[in-house]
Amino acid sequence: MQLEIRPDPAEVGRARRWARSRLAGSGIQADEPLAETLILLVSELVTNAVVHTGCPAVLRLSLPGAAAEGATVRLEVADRSDRAPVPRCVDGDATGGRGLALVDGLADRWGWSAEGAGKRIWCELDRYAQSHGTATGCPAGAVAFGGGTACEGLAYEAV
Repeated sequence: MQLEIRPDPAEVGRARRWARSRLAGSGIQADEPLAETLILLVSELVTNAVVHTGCPAVLRLSLPGAAAEGATVRLEVADRSDRAPVPRCVDGDATGGRGLALVDGLADRWGWSAEGAGKRIWCELDRYAQSHGTATGCPAGAVAFGGGTACEGLAYEAV
């Protein structure tokens, strides 16, 4: 499943609604913690794409079937910007700059890879995982992040 995203901040809400509408068919209930986390991750990755690249993007969502216990949910946002995610140090008063640090804390795995003239940022959630934050299963050529931030206040921004 995929959704074309215009470089407009209003697209973030549309992306969240689109993702919510696909959850029920996969057996993920709207009030399940996985659903809430997934919607937050959609919001963060799509926000980064539309705010920091100024380019159209594509949101892809791979949801397990209703009977797939223990399956992995994969979220990808591909955009036409070749600029890699850049670490940012933010202070406690900053209103932004924590999006990918949040992804790092919530996803079981995440990373990014160059794709043609752009890039793809992805994250995965294990449906019944007990812990988060390990960077495993990265595709070849991908730069993976996981396991928590290296220093307090360090965040990542996709640009």
